[in-house]
Amino acid sequence: MSDVKVSVTFRHTEPTDALKQYAEEKMHRLGKYFSPSLDAHVVLSVESKERQTAEVELHAHGAMIHGKEQTEDLYSAIDLVTDNLKRQLQKQKDKIKLEPRRKPPE
Repeated sequence: MSDVKVSVTFRHTEPTDALKQYAEEKMHRLGKYFSPSLDAHVVLSVESKERQTAEVELHAHGAMIHGKEQTEDLYSAIDLVTDNLKRQLQKQKDKIKLEPRRKPPE
C-alpha cells in the first residue's frame, strides 16, 4: 500500500472531524491502486442544500488527476468522486504498465 498525503479544505461550511476523517479514509483507500506516493487535496464546499461539492486533486507519478462531484450530501459526493478517481487511477496505472512494452520507432 502506498503513502497518501491528504489535505482537506472546507468552503462555506463548518469543518467537522467526521467529514474530514471520512474524506481522508476514502483517499487512503485509493493508495492501493497506485504504488508510488500520492498527494491528495480535497475541497468540500456547500453552496446550497441541493449543491454540495467534493473536489479532489491527486498528484501521482507525474500525473495530475482531478475529480469533482455535486450532490445533496457531502458524504455521497465524496463516495462518487472516489469512484471516479479510482477509474482514472486504474487507467493511469495501465498506461504506465504498457509504456516499457512499446516498441521504439525504427
